[in-house]
Amino acid sequence: MFWKKWFGLSADDDSAYLLYRALVNQARMPQFYLNTGVPDTLDGRFDLIVLHMYLVIDRLTAEGQAAGDLSQRLFDVMFDDMDQALREIGVGDLSVGKKVKTMARAFYGRLAAYDEAFRDGDIPALEGALKRNIFPEIEVEADRLTALAYYTRVARDKLSRVPLEVLREGGALFPPAPESVAADEGER
Repeated sequence: MFWKKWFGLSADDDSAYLLYRALVNQARMPQFYLNTGVPDTLDGRFDLIVLHMYLVIDRLTAEGQAAGDLSQRLFDVMFDDMDQALREIGVGDLSVGKKVKTMARAFYGRLAAYDEAFRDGDIPALEGALKRNIFPEIEVEADRLTALAYYTRVARDKLSRVPLEVLREGGALFPPAPESVAADEGER
């Protein structure tokens, strides 16, 4: 499109927007809130978006420098969206910058926690990271936490097989959100 040339936008810009839209759509699936108990609050929604961002960024990191620009653009799109969302809910202009910085610190902390959990390689480590980051102030039933950890592990595995070209087209192929805890337990 001619406007891309005029404004210096590239296909990677489109890729980042499409990829972000795909992961946000996945994070908004009602099953996460109904079936795994993720709080349907601003914090709960943010944390679920961050979890899906982690999964996509983890996948892009595996590609090395070939996907480094896309990963950075994806991060930029997310925080532009967070900035806009804060403004839309009425956060004052002077407070937005501070809140976005707080969100960025939380984002990096969660990425580190999920990386560490996957390095440990077991479901209890992942459950611990999810509990601390998505359910910090509420008690969550163990089977719901396990279902979310199982989904996360399956999503990471599925994304690991998605070609970079598909990701550049905005295709983040996630597994279905957990339908119910009982159904997930039967699939293990």
